[in-house]
Amino acid sequence: MSDFRNRLATADQEGRRRWLYPRKVSGRFFRARTWLSWLLLAIMFAGPFIRIKGNPLLLINIVERKFIILGQIFWPQDMFMFAVVLLIFATSILVFTAAYGRLWCGWTCPQTVLMEMVFRKIEYLIEGDSHHQRALDKAPWNANKLVKRLGKHAIFFGLSFLISNTLLAYIIGPEQLFQIVTDNPAKHLQGLTALILFTLVFYAIFARFREQACTFICPYGRLQSTLLDENTIVVAYDYKRGEQRGPLQHTQSVEQRRAAGSGDCIACQQCVVVCPTGIDIRDGTQMECVHCTACIDACDNVMEKIGRPRGLIRYASLNGIERGEQLKVTPRLIGYSVVLLALGVVLAFLLFTRSDVQTTILRAQGALFQKMPDGHYSNLYTVRVLNKTSREIPIELKLENSTGTLQVMGQPLVAPPQKSAETSVLIELEPAAMKPGTTPVAVGVYSQGRRLETLKTGFIGPRDDTAQ
Repeated sequence: MSDFRNRLATADQEGRRRWLYPRKVSGRFFRARTWLSWLLLAIMFAGPFIRIKGNPLLLINIVERKFIILGQIFWPQDMFMFAVVLLIFATSILVFTAAYGRLWCGWTCPQTVLMEMVFRKIEYLIEGDSHHQRALDKAPWNANKLVKRLGKHAIFFGLSFLISNTLLAYIIGPEQLFQIVTDNPAKHLQGLTALILFTLVFYAIFARFREQACTFICPYGRLQSTLLDENTIVVAYDYKRGEQRGPLQHTQSVEQRRAAGSGDCIACQQCVVVCPTGIDIRDGTQMECVHCTACIDACDNVMEKIGRPRGLIRYASLNGIERGEQLKVTPRLIGYSVVLLALGVVLAFLLFTRSDVQTTILRAQGALFQKMPDGHYSNLYTVRVLNKTSREIPIELKLENSTGTLQVMGQPLVAPPQKSAETSVLIELEPAAMKPGTTPVAVGVYSQGRRLETLKTGFIGPRDDTAQ
């Protein structure tokens, strides 16, 4: 239709929701997506229980401000790394979309994987294919319809509950989640409330909202319009081969169709009825297209039946369709890649140079310098050590650049796993090593003979030359 860009595929002329009934699809791309989906789902649900050096695979604990990625613990003090990671993520989206379009949406997005490979298949199993679902919707309420609808939505809600538990395990950890589930609910009202809210949100998305999560909420579809160019690989209809469209006559040969000005597209609408977002890919690249490849499989099946080559709808670029060109590495793609590579190098440097501990040293509040009986001067400091690892770390402090002594007050300093330890430190300097006012000093932080980091602070002394 010529006005397809002026209307929503999921709304009628009055603006009311047009419920979609995508038909079952089968084919090589669907099989590949199915295998990939099982792998991604296995990783998703097993992720909270996978341990790397005793730490979870992924933990985003916003409440306790603790983040674990691939077994590495990160704290709010590492926020500069998160900034770099976010820049890398954004740049990788630019590079990936500029080259391959919305491949992420169709193949690996959790929304697509769960909707098409889990919830949609359950719906097919209970209610049947698209024409059975339409008939069930129009049928009056009876025992059969009631059982199917209640059964389907009960399973949907149960799966949503399982997904919300998994998501919550990524946030608070599986141990705390197990405690919430097994303990008295009155003791964990906040966690239980979050669990119920997550469940209701997921149920609403997969039972009712569906493709609108991609077309209305997700900004990626709108972002892609600024990133795609003539060389971007997208799911495309080869209009040069397919037009003019027309039904296939049983007595008509391919040569006769060509002579009559007809292309390979027989207007069977199979690419439309399988689309989970309700668009017609023959109208061109559209924001609603998530590159799920359902239309490719449906069209390939038809082409095989009528004895024509597959690929009337396929992965291709605009230049590939119009001019038969291969994918080009454009200057824009090179620029994005250079930025991405530079950010990757920065992140790698930050990760490899990241210390296991983060130590701060501050002068004790309200304390002044003291002159000792032997003529030395002393300052009292407070040292706090944050242990970023999951093992206990003994800490030694040494005075690095000055003639003097450093004494840890109380017990030897030991940083417990994933926690901070605090102690008081007394530093004494000889008058000859001091400058009037403030003398810069460096304190080395060691563990079992290995220097972890060096702290710099100021040593306060007399402001005149009497210290000399």
